[in-house]
Amino acid sequence: MPDKSAFFWLFFRFTGRVSRAAYVLGFLLMLVVMSFPLYQFMRVPPESAMAQLWSVLFGLTFLVFLWAHIAFSVKRLHDFDKPGLFAVALFIPIVSIIAFVALCFYPGTPGPNQYGQQTNSPR
Repeated sequence: MPDKSAFFWLFFRFTGRVSRAAYVLGFLLMLVVMSFPLYQFMRVPPESAMAQLWSVLFGLTFLVFLWAHIAFSVKRLHDFDKPGLFAVALFIPIVSIIAFVALCFYPGTPGPNQYGQQTNSPR
């Protein structure tokens, strides 16, 4: 059985470091999960009660995964040995695209740094 505390750390905590692969895979997972309520919303008539339900579920999913994306980005910045405050760049138009690509493709600091001994662990 998977460790639930590791899952919670990966998606919702701001400590530790994550690798490029974990960052990209986590983002893709969030994208797929968030797409489901949006897809369901698009399938039903706009004025129906189901449309309201799916739109609320999409909004809640969006908020949860916004937090998770920020947490992932902070941990990815920690892998570069940079403070998590730089994640603010993800909210600046155009800069956000460049920052996201950099977080996806550039390798982090090899070995231990001030944010952790290794990647993909809380410490």
